Amino acid sequence: MHRTVSVIGLGYVGLPVAVAFGLKSRTIGFDVDVERISELRQGRDRTGEVTPDDLGRADILFTSAPEELRQADFHIVAVPTPVDDAKRPDLTFIIRASETVGKILKKGDIVVYESTVYPGVTEEECVPILERVSRLVCGSDFAVGYSPERINPGDSEHTFSKIRKIVSGWDTETLEIVASVYESVVVAGVHRAATIRVAEAAKVIENTQRDLNIALVNELAMIFDRLDIDTNDVLEAAGTKWNFLGFKPGLVGGHCIGVDPYYLTHKAEKIGYIPQVILSGRRINDDMGKFIAQRTIKEMIRAGQNVLDATVTVLGLTFKEGCPDLRNSRVIDIIRELEDYGVRVQVHDALADPEEALVEYGVSLTPFDRLIPAAALIVAVAHQEYRELTPGQLKSLTNSRPLVVDVKGLYERQALAAAGIRVWRL
Repeated sequence: MHRTVSVIGLGYVGLPVAVAFGLKSRTIGFDVDVERISELRQGRDRTGEVTPDDLGRADILFTSAPEELRQADFHIVAVPTPVDDAKRPDLTFIIRASETVGKILKKGDIVVYESTVYPGVTEEECVPILERVSRLVCGSDFAVGYSPERINPGDSEHTFSKIRKIVSGWDTETLEIVASVYESVVVAGVHRAATIRVAEAAKVIENTQRDLNIALVNELAMIFDRLDIDTNDVLEAAGTKWNFLGFKPGLVGGHCIGVDPYYLTHKAEKIGYIPQVILSGRRINDDMGKFIAQRTIKEMIRAGQNVLDATVTVLGLTFKEGCPDLRNSRVIDIIRELEDYGVRVQVHDALADPEEALVEYGVSLTPFDRLIPAAALIVAVAHQEYRELTPGQLKSLTNSRPLVVDVKGLYERQALAAAGIRVWRL
């Protein structure tokens, strides 16, 4: 039986999903952001996650009118699930999406959640909302499933259709329908999880595992810094062992790695277990921006720079390279810490939207050609535009006592030293 798909939430996750299905058959793409819908109707995707050609060829009804969702009988919810200022899961978007779907839900429909959640959210939080609003009963009138998103923003190789998909369902029959629908567009195939809660748990531990590995190398970087040992040199040497894991130190932000562990620790604490390793790793990673800023100040002083009212340039504000996504970027931690020292910070980003940067963080992005020579240059994000900067170009961005803080280890230390540049890298 053919299913008509709707996708609720057309951001970094939802749009690639909608386009994949839209290239196969008529799909309903819903978002509450009227401006976003207008852009997509004009063939413009501000996230850059789908090609203009695919967006133009996909048969998608882009709409912000909930009643249009009635045309579908397979609803995929792909809305954000962030954490609040206290690092607690914020389910506001997924609750509102469930209410929206509940209003148009029909007998025989299936609702699949892709948003990252802790184990139990689909069945314990979302199903009661769907039942209350629709006045239907899950299991007899409609069914639910969970298929965690694995979109990697800015990655043109590991795209939606090329990443194996975890699927789960309310019962065996639902599971097979969900699997069949996703198999129609995901060429990498699907993995049938034993239960919805298993699929939810699998999602949060994927990124928790990465978070902990990065926390380890971040802690090693702080230790090696005190020992005056270059961390990248150590990792290069250790990496000659066949089973050494190639993680690098750095800032951990974005909507996945920097968020998902808090969903798991929140659920753990609710059932009476205080996670120690996971939260310890989170604390280390959350403090890296502050550490980088403090080391920058120390290097400025050692270079004979006056710190108060000095100008520092930060290249990169997005949470990762090759991507315009500003959500949960930890570069802002570097900026705020520097400002606490009385430093003036000018920020440039090759991909970020200036208006979004101003709204999200209160940061005014400076055009590259208007950057004034600074006491220190912090290269925080490995955008290709920054990778290609020569020692001479880097030096031109600094004053008479050039200092480059190479957060991502992009440049050859010897080449910078030969150009008379003082360099510190994480």
